[in-house]
Amino acid sequence: MAKVSAAFRAPYSQPNGMQMTDEGLWVADQVTDRCALVETENVNRYGKTLVLREIDTECSNTSGMTYGDGALWLAANGPGSKYRPARSTDYDSGATVKVDPMTGETLESWPMPIEGGTHGIEFDTYEPGTMWVSGQGNKMAQLKMEDRSVIRTLDLPHPRSHGVVRVEDGIWIAFTSNLVLIKFDVETNEEMDRIDVPESHPAPHGLSAYPGGLIYCDSSTGWIGVIEVKV
Repeated sequence: MAKVSAAFRAPYSQPNGMQMTDEGLWVADQVTDRCALVETENVNRYGKTLVLREIDTECSNTSGMTYGDGALWLAANGPGSKYRPARSTDYDSGATVKVDPMTGETLESWPMPIEGGTHGIEFDTYEPGTMWVSGQGNKMAQLKMEDRSVIRTLDLPHPRSHGVVRVEDGIWIAFTSNLVLIKFDVETNEEMDRIDVPESHPAPHGLSAYPGGLIYCDSSTGWIGVIEVKV
């Protein structure tokens, strides 16, 4: 059985996207749309994270994050005026925003292929040149990066799909409202495994692979949780 635990507080009040990289853990804030690279190796020793770098971005209502091809990819879940004053760079609907991880500069952006907002986003290292994005209507789509065409879609059993982690034999998807992470076969759409998150623990929003299992953030409480499990 997977062990779920609250690990530490995020550097932001509403962390809603995250991605583990060789440099450290990237965390995205839904309110300010800032992203912080934090060091996690000594978090238990000091009781808090060390921010290594922080960038401003032109994303809006940032609700997901991944990393690939030397860039951060952010899920813009529509305009950010719900949380802060509107900006001219805000996105009217769901979009993918490619960001320079050193400067925060927007390199490219694309609208969602599925109309509506978006939360989960994952760069697929097992099928290079592709990316997974979640959309409204209980769908998860795999896109071809060169033209943003849809390769395949997964039908999901619950609404509000959020963080995504691609593994060699499948894909993990967090369902925030249902407090569950489900692993699917990307070819057959069949459920392969599941992890229930106790109500007393942070709810799963952003999700990433982590040494020894999975790591996730809760935008409601600001906590980051760790799940010890073979992924």
